[in-house]
Amino acid sequence: MASAAFVLSAAGVRASRLGARSAAPLSHVCRRPRGVAGTAPLPPSPHASPFIPATSPRMATDATATDATAAAAAGSPPSVATAPPTGGSAAAAAAAATTAGGRPPPRKLRVLSGVQPTGSLHLGNYLGAIAQWTAAQDTYDSRFCIVDLHAITVPHDAKTLSADTIDAAATYLACGIDPAKASIFVQSHVRAHTELTWLLNCITPVGWLERMIQYKEKAVKQGDSVGVGLFGYPVLMAADILLYQADLVPVGEDQRQHLELARDIARRFNDLYRVKRSKGLVMREPKALILDAGARVMALDDGTSKMSKSAPNDGSRINLVDSADVIARKVKRCKTDMGVGLTFSDPSRPECRNLLTIYAAVTGGRSAEEVEAEVGGFRWGEFKPRLAEALIAHLSPIQARHAELSAEPGYLYDILRRGAEEANEAAEVTLEGVKRRMGFVLPKDLAP
Repeated sequence: MASAAFVLSAAGVRASRLGARSAAPLSHVCRRPRGVAGTAPLPPSPHASPFIPATSPRMATDATATDATAAAAAGSPPSVATAPPTGGSAAAAAAAATTAGGRPPPRKLRVLSGVQPTGSLHLGNYLGAIAQWTAAQDTYDSRFCIVDLHAITVPHDAKTLSADTIDAAATYLACGIDPAKASIFVQSHVRAHTELTWLLNCITPVGWLERMIQYKEKAVKQGDSVGVGLFGYPVLMAADILLYQADLVPVGEDQRQHLELARDIARRFNDLYRVKRSKGLVMREPKALILDAGARVMALDDGTSKMSKSAPNDGSRINLVDSADVIARKVKRCKTDMGVGLTFSDPSRPECRNLLTIYAAVTGGRSAEEVEAEVGGFRWGEFKPRLAEALIAHLSPIQARHAELSAEPGYLYDILRRGAEEANEAAEVTLEGVKRRMGFVLPKDLAP
Protein backbone atom coordinates (compact mmCIF):
# COMPACT_ATOMS: atom_id res chain seq x y z
CA MET A 1 0.00 0.00 0.00
CA ALA A 2 2.57 2.51 -1.09
CA SER A 3 -0.34 4.75 -1.70
CA ALA A 4 -3.49 3.02 -0.71
CA ALA A 5 -6.71 4.91 -1.17
CA PHE A 6 -10.21 3.76 -0.42
CA VAL A 7 -13.70 5.20 -0.96
CA LEU A 8 -16.01 3.86 1.68
CA SER A 9 -19.72 3.90 2.29
CA ALA A 10 -20.66 6.34 4.99
CA ALA A 11 -22.19 4.45 7.76
CA GLY A 12 -23.14 4.85 11.26
CA VAL A 13 -22.67 2.91 14.39
CA ARG A 14 -25.91 1.30 15.54
CA ALA A 15 -27.70 3.23 18.27
CA SER A 16 -28.34 0.07 20.30
CA ARG A 17 -25.79 -2.63 20.99
CA LEU A 18 -26.08 -5.93 19.17
CA GLY A 19 -27.69 -8.81 21.01
CA ALA A 20 -25.53 -11.65 22.22
CA ARG A 21 -26.53 -13.96 19.40
CA SER A 22 -27.18 -11.49 16.59
CA ALA A 23 -24.91 -10.94 13.62
CA ALA A 24 -24.12 -7.34 12.82
CA PRO A 25 -25.62 -6.09 9.55
CA LEU A 26 -23.04 -3.60 8.39
CA SER A 27 -24.69 -1.83 5.52
CA HIS A 28 -24.73 1.40 7.55
CA VAL A 29 -21.94 2.80 9.73
CA CYS A 30 -22.15 6.50 10.61
CA ARG A 31 -19.54 8.90 11.80
CA ARG A 32 -19.65 10.86 15.04
CA PRO A 33 -19.85 14.67 15.08
CA ARG A 34 -16.47 16.32 14.73
CA GLY A 35 -17.05 19.19 17.16
CA VAL A 36 -14.78 18.85 20.20
CA ALA A 37 -14.82 21.52 22.90
CA GLY A 38 -11.57 23.29 23.65
CA THR A 39 -10.01 22.81 20.23
CA ALA A 40 -8.61 25.90 18.55
CA PRO A 41 -7.70 24.87 15.01
CA LEU A 42 -5.16 26.70 12.92
CA PRO A 43 -6.51 28.63 9.93
CA PRO A 44 -7.33 26.31 7.02
CA SER A 45 -4.72 26.00 4.31
CA PRO A 46 -5.29 28.40 1.41
CA HIS A 47 -3.49 25.99 -0.88
CA ALA A 48 -5.95 24.30 -3.20
CA SER A 49 -5.42 21.26 -5.38
CA PRO A 50 -2.81 22.03 -8.04
CA PHE A 51 -4.46 20.45 -11.00
CA ILE A 52 -7.96 19.23 -10.17
CA PRO A 53 -10.87 21.60 -9.50
CA ALA A 54 -12.20 21.02 -5.99
CA THR A 55 -15.67 20.34 -7.38
CA SER A 56 -14.43 18.04 -10.11
CA PRO A 57 -12.35 15.06 -8.94
CA ARG A 58 -10.85 13.54 -12.08
CA MET A 59 -11.39 9.86 -11.38
CA ALA A 60 -12.80 7.10 -13.53
CA THR A 61 -14.94 4.38 -12.01
CA ASP A 62 -16.20 0.92 -12.70
CA ALA A 63 -19.77 0.74 -13.97
CA THR A 64 -21.55 0.84 -10.61
CA ALA A 65 -19.87 4.11 -9.60
CA THR A 66 -20.13 5.94 -12.91
CA ASP A 67 -23.25 7.97 -12.17
CA ALA A 68 -22.03 9.37 -8.86
CA THR A 69 -18.61 10.30 -10.15
CA ALA A 70 -20.01 11.74 -13.38
CA ALA A 71 -22.20 14.04 -11.32
CA ALA A 72 -19.17 15.16 -9.33
CA ALA A 73 -17.19 15.73 -12.52
CA ALA A 74 -19.98 17.94 -13.78
CA GLY A 75 -19.65 20.11 -10.70
CA SER A 76 -22.83 18.89 -9.01
CA PRO A 77 -23.01 16.66 -5.95
CA PRO A 78 -23.56 12.96 -6.67
CA SER A 79 -27.05 11.65 -6.11
CA VAL A 80 -25.80 9.33 -3.37
CA ALA A 81 -24.52 12.10 -1.11
CA THR A 82 -26.11 14.24 1.55
CA ALA A 83 -23.70 15.50 4.22
CA PRO A 84 -24.64 14.50 7.76
CA PRO A 85 -25.22 17.22 10.34
CA THR A 86 -22.22 18.05 12.52
CA GLY A 87 -23.93 19.92 15.33
CA GLY A 88 -27.19 21.38 16.66
CA SER A 89 -30.03 19.77 18.53
CA ALA A 90 -31.09 16.15 18.21
CA ALA A 91 -34.33 17.25 16.62
CA ALA A 92 -32.49 19.29 14.01
CA ALA A 93 -30.18 16.37 13.31
CA ALA A 94 -33.11 14.02 12.87
CA ALA A 95 -34.82 16.46 10.54
CA ALA A 96 -31.67 16.85 8.46
CA ALA A 97 -31.29 13.06 8.26
CA THR A 98 -34.62 12.50 6.53
CA THR A 99 -35.85 13.35 3.09
CA ALA A 100 -39.12 15.07 2.22
CA GLY A 101 -40.76 11.65 2.00
CA GLY A 102 -39.75 10.76 5.55
CA ARG A 103 -37.08 8.28 4.51
CA PRO A 104 -33.36 8.59 5.33
CA PRO A 105 -31.22 9.98 2.49
CA PRO A 106 -29.02 7.65 0.44
CA ARG A 107 -25.73 6.92 2.15
CA LYS A 108 -22.80 9.11 1.24
CA LEU A 109 -19.61 7.61 -0.14
CA ARG A 110 -16.68 7.71 2.26
CA VAL A 111 -13.05 8.08 1.20
CA LEU A 112 -10.26 6.38 3.14
CA SER A 113 -6.77 6.77 1.76
CA GLY A 114 -3.29 6.22 3.09
CA VAL A 115 0.41 6.78 2.48
CA GLN A 116 3.31 5.15 4.30
CA PRO A 117 5.27 7.39 6.72
CA THR A 118 8.69 6.23 5.57
CA GLY A 119 11.03 9.04 4.69
CA SER A 120 9.93 12.35 3.27
CA LEU A 121 6.80 12.43 1.13
CA HIS A 122 7.60 13.41 -2.43
CA LEU A 123 6.04 14.95 -5.51
CA GLY A 124 4.67 11.59 -6.65
CA ASN A 125 2.81 11.07 -3.35
CA TYR A 126 1.43 14.58 -3.63
CA LEU A 127 0.28 14.71 -7.25
CA GLY A 128 -0.65 11.03 -7.45
CA ALA A 129 -2.64 10.82 -4.22
CA ILE A 130 -2.83 13.66 -1.69
CA ALA A 131 -3.78 16.39 -4.18
CA GLN A 132 -6.60 14.19 -5.44
CA TRP A 133 -7.80 13.60 -1.88
CA THR A 134 -7.87 17.36 -1.39
CA ALA A 135 -10.01 17.76 -4.50
CA ALA A 136 -12.42 15.04 -3.36
CA GLN A 137 -12.87 15.99 0.29
CA ASP A 138 -15.81 18.28 -0.49
CA THR A 139 -17.60 15.52 -2.38
CA TYR A 140 -17.04 12.56 -0.09
CA ASP A 141 -17.08 11.73 3.60
CA SER A 142 -13.29 11.57 3.87
CA ARG A 143 -10.83 9.90 6.24
CA PHE A 144 -7.11 9.74 5.60
CA CYS A 145 -4.83 7.20 7.21
CA ILE A 146 -1.10 7.19 7.89
CA VAL A 147 -0.33 3.53 7.25
CA ASP A 148 2.53 2.89 9.66
CA LEU A 149 1.82 -0.86 9.81
CA HIS A 150 2.58 -1.08 6.10
CA ALA A 151 5.85 0.77 6.65
CA ILE A 152 7.35 -2.09 8.68
CA THR A 153 6.78 -4.83 6.08
CA VAL A 154 10.23 -3.97 4.74
CA PRO A 155 13.34 -2.95 6.72
CA HIS A 156 12.69 0.46 8.29
CA ASP A 157 14.37 2.93 10.63
CA ALA A 158 12.75 2.50 14.05
CA LYS A 159 14.42 5.70 15.27
CA THR A 160 12.60 7.87 12.75
CA LEU A 161 9.24 6.10 12.28
CA SER A 162 7.50 8.05 15.05
CA ALA A 163 8.70 11.43 13.83
CA ASP A 164 7.93 10.48 10.22
CA THR A 165 4.37 9.58 11.23
CA ILE A 166 3.72 12.99 12.79
CA ASP A 167 5.43 14.68 9.84
CA ALA A 168 3.10 12.84 7.46
CA ALA A 169 0.11 14.30 9.32
CA ALA A 170 1.60 17.79 8.96
CA THR A 171 2.17 17.14 5.25
CA TYR A 172 -1.44 16.01 4.72
CA LEU A 173 -2.69 19.25 6.22
CA ALA A 174 -0.12 21.41 4.46
CA CYS A 175 -1.19 19.96 1.12
CA GLY A 176 -4.78 21.05 1.69
CA ILE A 177 -6.55 18.37 3.71
CA ASP A 178 -9.00 20.32 5.88
CA PRO A 179 -9.64 18.74 9.32
CA ALA A 180 -13.09 20.35 9.32
CA LYS A 181 -13.99 18.21 6.30
CA ALA A 182 -11.84 15.10 6.74
CA SER A 183 -10.35 13.19 9.65
CA ILE A 184 -6.77 11.95 9.80
CA PHE A 185 -5.61 9.00 11.90
CA VAL A 186 -2.70 6.62 12.36
CA GLN A 187 -3.38 3.07 11.20
CA SER A 188 -1.85 1.38 14.26
CA HIS A 189 -4.09 3.46 16.55
CA VAL A 190 -7.03 1.39 15.33
CA ARG A 191 -6.31 -2.11 16.59
CA ALA A 192 -9.09 -3.60 14.53
CA HIS A 193 -6.79 -3.37 11.49
CA THR A 194 -4.41 -5.98 12.86
CA GLU A 195 -7.12 -8.16 14.42
CA LEU A 196 -9.12 -8.33 11.22
CA THR A 197 -5.92 -9.06 9.30
CA TRP A 198 -5.36 -12.19 11.40
CA LEU A 199 -8.95 -13.35 10.94
CA LEU A 200 -8.66 -12.89 7.16
CA ASN A 201 -5.23 -14.58 7.10
CA CYS A 202 -6.93 -17.70 8.39
CA ILE A 203 -9.30 -17.90 5.42
CA THR A 204 -6.94 -16.69 2.65
CA PRO A 205 -5.29 -19.45 0.56
CA VAL A 206 -1.49 -19.25 0.37
CA GLY A 207 -1.67 -19.61 -3.40
CA TRP A 208 -3.48 -16.30 -3.70
CA LEU A 209 -0.60 -14.49 -1.99
CA GLU A 210 2.09 -16.31 -3.94
CA ARG A 211 0.72 -14.74 -7.12
CA MET A 212 1.08 -11.15 -5.90
CA ILE A 213 3.50 -9.32 -8.22
CA GLN A 214 4.69 -6.68 -5.75
CA TYR A 215 5.71 -9.37 -3.25
CA LYS A 216 7.76 -11.12 -5.89
CA GLU A 217 9.52 -7.90 -6.87
CA LYS A 218 10.35 -6.83 -3.31
CA ALA A 219 11.30 -10.34 -2.22
CA VAL A 220 13.98 -10.43 -4.91
CA LYS A 221 15.54 -7.28 -3.47
CA GLN A 222 15.51 -8.58 0.13
CA GLY A 223 16.65 -12.12 -0.62
CA ASP A 224 16.70 -14.53 2.34
CA SER A 225 15.86 -11.73 4.78
CA VAL A 226 12.36 -11.21 3.39
CA GLY A 227 9.80 -11.29 6.20
CA VAL A 228 6.44 -12.97 6.59
CA GLY A 229 4.90 -9.50 6.93
CA LEU A 230 5.74 -8.67 3.34
CA PHE A 231 4.16 -11.93 2.18
CA GLY A 232 0.96 -11.25 4.11
CA TYR A 233 0.95 -7.54 3.41
CA PRO A 234 -1.86 -7.79 0.79
CA VAL A 235 -4.16 -9.25 3.47
CA LEU A 236 -3.46 -6.24 5.70
CA MET A 237 -4.40 -4.01 2.78
CA ALA A 238 -7.58 -6.00 2.26
CA ALA A 239 -8.40 -5.63 5.96
CA ASP A 240 -7.91 -1.86 5.69
CA ILE A 241 -10.47 -1.76 2.89
CA LEU A 242 -13.01 -4.24 4.24
CA LEU A 243 -12.92 -2.91 7.80
CA TYR A 244 -14.74 0.21 6.65
CA GLN A 245 -17.08 -1.51 4.16
CA ALA A 246 -15.62 -0.01 0.99
CA ASP A 247 -17.86 0.59 -2.01
CA LEU A 248 -15.09 1.98 -4.20
CA VAL A 249 -11.31 1.93 -3.91
CA PRO A 250 -9.27 4.61 -5.72
CA VAL A 251 -6.28 2.79 -7.17
CA GLY A 252 -3.70 3.14 -9.88
CA GLU A 253 -3.36 0.43 -12.48
CA ASP A 254 -0.40 -1.04 -10.59
CA GLN A 255 -2.59 -1.60 -7.51
CA ARG A 256 -5.54 -3.33 -9.11
CA GLN A 257 -4.22 -6.77 -8.21
CA HIS A 258 -4.44 -5.85 -4.52
CA LEU A 259 -8.02 -4.69 -4.96
CA GLU A 260 -8.95 -7.92 -6.72
CA LEU A 261 -7.51 -9.86 -3.79
CA ALA A 262 -9.66 -7.82 -1.38
CA ARG A 263 -12.71 -8.66 -3.47
CA ASP A 264 -11.78 -12.35 -3.49
CA ILE A 265 -11.32 -12.39 0.28
CA ALA A 266 -14.66 -10.64 0.85
CA ARG A 267 -16.43 -13.11 -1.42
CA ARG A 268 -14.75 -16.07 0.26
CA PHE A 269 -15.73 -14.85 3.72
CA ASN A 270 -19.34 -14.33 2.68
CA ASP A 271 -19.45 -17.80 1.10
CA LEU A 272 -17.76 -19.60 4.01
CA TYR A 273 -20.01 -18.06 6.63
CA ARG A 274 -23.12 -17.98 4.47
CA VAL A 275 -23.58 -14.23 4.60
CA LYS A 276 -26.61 -13.37 2.51
CA ARG A 277 -27.39 -9.96 1.06
CA SER A 278 -30.86 -10.00 2.59
CA LYS A 279 -29.30 -10.27 6.06
CA GLY A 280 -26.81 -7.47 5.56
CA LEU A 281 -23.29 -7.73 4.19
CA VAL A 282 -20.54 -8.29 6.69
CA MET A 283 -18.00 -7.99 3.87
CA ARG A 284 -18.87 -5.67 1.00
CA GLU A 285 -16.97 -6.34 -2.24
CA PRO A 286 -15.29 -3.08 -3.28
CA LYS A 287 -15.02 -1.88 -6.85
CA ALA A 288 -12.24 0.12 -8.51
CA LEU A 289 -12.16 3.88 -8.75
CA ILE A 290 -9.24 4.59 -11.08
CA LEU A 291 -7.20 7.67 -10.19
CA ASP A 292 -6.30 10.26 -12.79
CA ALA A 293 -3.62 8.65 -14.98
CA GLY A 294 -2.07 12.05 -15.63
CA ALA A 295 -1.02 12.27 -12.00
CA ARG A 296 1.37 9.31 -12.25
CA VAL A 297 4.79 10.79 -11.54
CA MET A 298 7.90 8.90 -12.60
CA ALA A 299 11.46 9.06 -11.29
CA LEU A 300 13.73 11.87 -12.45
CA ASP A 301 16.47 9.38 -13.35
CA ASP A 302 14.22 6.83 -15.09
CA GLY A 303 11.01 7.77 -16.86
CA THR A 304 9.80 4.16 -16.77
CA SER A 305 9.88 3.76 -12.95
CA LYS A 306 7.57 5.44 -10.43
CA MET A 307 9.04 8.11 -8.18
CA SER A 308 9.79 6.30 -4.92
CA LYS A 309 10.80 7.13 -1.36
CA SER A 310 12.82 3.92 -1.15
CA ALA A 311 14.98 4.58 -4.21
CA PRO A 312 18.63 4.91 -3.10
CA ASN A 313 19.23 7.94 -5.34
CA ASP A 314 17.71 11.02 -3.68
CA GLY A 315 18.09 12.82 -7.00
CA SER A 316 15.39 10.57 -8.45
CA ARG A 317 12.63 12.43 -6.60
CA ILE A 318 11.48 15.89 -5.58
CA ASN A 319 10.78 15.78 -1.85
CA LEU A 320 8.05 18.13 -0.72
CA VAL A 321 10.46 19.70 1.78
CA ASP A 322 13.35 20.19 -0.67
CA SER A 323 14.69 23.74 -0.72
CA ALA A 324 14.54 25.89 -3.86
CA ASP A 325 18.23 25.29 -4.51
CA VAL A 326 17.86 21.52 -4.17
CA ILE A 327 14.85 21.44 -6.50
CA ALA A 328 16.70 23.49 -9.12
CA ARG A 329 19.74 21.20 -8.88
CA LYS A 330 17.68 18.01 -9.19
CA VAL A 331 15.78 19.30 -12.20
CA LYS A 332 19.01 20.43 -13.86
CA ARG A 333 20.54 16.97 -13.42
CA CYS A 334 17.46 14.88 -14.27
CA LYS A 335 17.61 12.44 -17.15
CA THR A 336 16.54 13.68 -20.58
CA ASP A 337 17.05 12.54 -24.19
CA MET A 338 18.45 13.74 -27.49
CA GLY A 339 15.07 14.28 -29.14
CA VAL A 340 14.16 17.53 -30.85
CA GLY A 341 11.30 19.47 -29.26
CA LEU A 342 9.12 18.42 -26.34
CA THR A 343 6.05 16.20 -26.69
CA PHE A 344 3.76 13.97 -24.66
CA SER A 345 2.99 11.59 -27.50
CA ASP A 346 6.29 9.84 -28.27
CA PRO A 347 6.39 6.52 -26.32
CA SER A 348 10.13 6.25 -26.92
CA ARG A 349 10.69 9.38 -24.79
CA PRO A 350 9.35 8.51 -21.29
CA GLU A 351 11.47 11.14 -19.53
CA CYS A 352 10.10 13.85 -21.81
CA ARG A 353 6.52 12.82 -21.11
CA ASN A 354 7.19 12.66 -17.36
CA LEU A 355 8.69 16.15 -17.10
CA LEU A 356 5.91 17.65 -19.20
CA THR A 357 3.31 15.88 -17.02
CA ILE A 358 4.87 17.39 -13.90
CA TYR A 359 4.95 20.83 -15.51
CA ALA A 360 1.29 20.56 -16.52
CA ALA A 361 0.28 19.54 -12.99
CA VAL A 362 2.09 22.32 -11.14
CA THR A 363 0.98 25.06 -13.53
CA GLY A 364 -2.74 24.58 -13.09
CA GLY A 365 -3.48 21.14 -14.50
CA ARG A 366 -3.38 22.24 -18.11
CA SER A 367 -3.98 19.94 -21.05
CA ALA A 368 -1.22 18.37 -23.11
CA GLU A 369 -2.15 20.62 -26.02
CA GLU A 370 -1.81 23.76 -23.91
CA VAL A 371 1.56 22.72 -22.53
CA GLU A 372 2.95 21.73 -25.92
CA ALA A 373 1.76 25.04 -27.38
CA GLU A 374 3.82 26.85 -24.73
CA VAL A 375 7.01 24.78 -24.52
CA GLY A 376 6.87 22.27 -27.37
CA GLY A 377 9.59 24.10 -29.29
CA PHE A 378 11.94 24.46 -26.32
CA ARG A 379 15.31 22.79 -25.90
CA TRP A 380 16.03 21.08 -22.60
CA GLY A 381 18.28 23.93 -21.54
CA GLU A 382 15.34 26.30 -21.89
CA PHE A 383 12.69 24.06 -20.38
CA LYS A 384 14.45 22.82 -17.23
CA PRO A 385 14.77 26.28 -15.61
CA ARG A 386 11.10 26.96 -16.33
CA LEU A 387 10.11 23.61 -14.79
CA ALA A 388 12.24 24.30 -11.70
CA GLU A 389 10.65 27.74 -11.27
CA ALA A 390 7.15 26.27 -11.54
CA LEU A 391 7.92 23.56 -8.97
CA ILE A 392 9.41 26.03 -6.51
CA ALA A 393 6.46 28.42 -6.87
CA HIS A 394 3.96 25.59 -6.41
CA LEU A 395 5.63 23.94 -3.42
CA SER A 396 6.57 27.11 -1.51
CA PRO A 397 3.10 27.60 0.09
CA ILE A 398 3.03 23.92 1.08
CA GLN A 399 6.46 24.19 2.68
CA ALA A 400 5.51 27.33 4.59
CA ARG A 401 2.32 25.69 5.86
CA HIS A 402 4.27 22.53 6.78
CA ALA A 403 6.71 24.59 8.88
CA GLU A 404 3.81 26.33 10.64
CA LEU A 405 2.10 23.02 11.46
CA SER A 406 5.32 21.35 12.60
CA ALA A 407 5.69 24.12 15.17
CA GLU A 408 2.27 23.16 16.64
CA PRO A 409 2.66 19.47 17.65
CA GLY A 410 -0.21 19.70 20.12
CA TYR A 411 -2.57 20.63 17.30
CA LEU A 412 -1.39 17.66 15.22
CA TYR A 413 -1.76 15.27 18.17
CA ASP A 414 -5.32 16.44 18.78
CA ILE A 415 -6.29 15.88 15.15
CA LEU A 416 -4.82 12.37 15.19
CA ARG A 417 -6.57 11.48 18.47
CA ARG A 418 -9.95 12.60 17.20
CA GLY A 419 -9.44 10.82 13.91
CA ALA A 420 -8.58 7.57 15.68
CA GLU A 421 -11.68 7.82 17.86
CA GLU A 422 -13.93 8.14 14.82
CA ALA A 423 -12.18 5.34 12.95
CA ASN A 424 -12.33 3.01 15.98
CA GLU A 425 -16.05 3.55 16.35
CA ALA A 426 -16.78 2.40 12.80
CA ALA A 427 -14.12 -0.34 12.74
CA GLU A 428 -15.37 -2.05 15.90
CA VAL A 429 -18.81 -2.57 14.38
CA THR A 430 -17.32 -4.43 11.41
CA LEU A 431 -14.95 -6.44 13.59
CA GLU A 432 -17.74 -7.53 15.92
CA GLY A 433 -19.87 -8.66 13.01
CA VAL A 434 -16.99 -10.67 11.54
CA LYS A 435 -16.19 -12.37 14.84
CA ARG A 436 -19.82 -13.31 15.40
CA ARG A 437 -20.01 -14.83 11.93
CA MET A 438 -16.88 -16.83 12.68
CA GLY A 439 -18.35 -18.15 15.92
CA PHE A 440 -16.33 -16.31 18.58
CA VAL A 441 -17.56 -15.67 22.12
CA LEU A 442 -17.34 -11.93 22.74
CA PRO A 443 -16.66 -10.34 26.15
CA LYS A 444 -20.13 -8.77 26.21
CA ASP A 445 -21.62 -12.27 25.94
CA LEU A 446 -20.16 -13.08 29.37
CA ALA A 447 -21.70 -10.12 31.15
CA PRO A 448 -24.00 -11.14 34.06
